[in-house]
Amino acid sequence: MTPKFLTLAFAATTMMAVPFAALADETPRPRITVTGEGEAAAAPDTAIISLVVLQEKPTAREALTANNEAMAKVLDAMKKAGIAERDLQTSGFSIDPRYVYPENKDGTQPPQAPKIVGYAVSNSLSVRVRDLKKVGEILDQSVTLGVNQGGNLVFTNDKPDAILEEARKKAVASAMAKAKTLTEAAGVGLGKVIDISEQSFNPRPMPMAARPKMMSMEASDSVPVAAGENTYNVNVNVTFELKN
Repeated sequence: MTPKFLTLAFAATTMMAVPFAALADETPRPRITVTGEGEAAAAPDTAIISLVVLQEKPTAREALTANNEAMAKVLDAMKKAGIAERDLQTSGFSIDPRYVYPENKDGTQPPQAPKIVGYAVSNSLSVRVRDLKKVGEILDQSVTLGVNQGGNLVFTNDKPDAILEEARKKAVASAMAKAKTLTEAAGVGLGKVIDISEQSFNPRPMPMAARPKMMSMEASDSVPVAAGENTYNVNVNVTFELKN
């Protein structure tokens, strides 16, 4: 075998060995994945109120006119109470016929078609209140001005970033502590972090139980409001490398 041929054979053997070495380096190393939970609470600074004006009249025109007049008064009152236009949003609108279904007790005649006896117009308004001291006053006044449905009230935080950041830190600390406990119990070392993923959970809406009272509330009634606290939860999944 000539020296030139030997050199080529040696080069080919070396090139074939590289993939095997790479495969050996890619062998999955032992790892552990743990879940950490973090929670942070803060007093809300914003309230979102859902107000609905429903008007029923014999004709759609009459119902719409009556509804427009009532909602215009509500909107004007909200602005006078200091609610900015950007915090007032129409969230729903509908015109629905009201039917009467004739009875056919004996069943001897074919059923008659239902008859339209009137129309109902519903207009929904979402109000964002940034001064929580005004919430009770706004609820009282809205009923006086024609709001006769809705009344759902949800407290929230306008900028929850700082609260979520605190919950994230607690979640990561929880995962680190849990991983350390598990590896110490198993007699292995805890290596570097390989992967982190997060799940955030905003506070569940807690609607105020005001809906049943909206239809019968008097102008002199006071709506007691308790804002409480909003709790934000964060879960993190952290994967660590294990040391032998």
